[in-house]
Amino acid sequence: MAGKVVVLGIDPGSIITGFGIVETDGSSSRVIAWDSVKTSSRTPLHARLAAIYQAVVEQISSHRPDVVAVESVFQSKNVRSALMLGHARGVILLAAAQSGAEIHEYAPREVKQSVVGIGSASKAQVASMVRRLLDIGDVELGEDES
Repeated sequence: MAGKVVVLGIDPGSIITGFGIVETDGSSSRVIAWDSVKTSSRTPLHARLAAIYQAVVEQISSHRPDVVAVESVFQSKNVRSALMLGHARGVILLAAAQSGAEIHEYAPREVKQSVVGIGSASKAQVASMVRRLLDIGDVELGEDES
């Protein structure tokens, strides 16, 4: 990898969508920022999607990532949940595509395997390992942000 690359990682959700922005040169990484957009299941879907889209656009505008990494849809027995996640991913991918950034999609198990070493790791385990890998100590980092 030549030079430094800014990566915006996104954990999509129709209720909570988490963001993490990291700069890496391939051998070391530093955290730039993290955040999440929280909506309510009582809010109409179109309003939640608009909030998610706007938050992604703001993250891209603020941090100018070279790469946007989005978690892909996982196997779900609940069709409604999978469909809601698909809607959220759709507006996220649209915002990323409009920015011109390179886009990559990763399966949740793949992300957990690469961060924790176990594809079935919990969100809490991922958050703990992200804190350790990025040397950010005990600062508050939501599970969806990690």
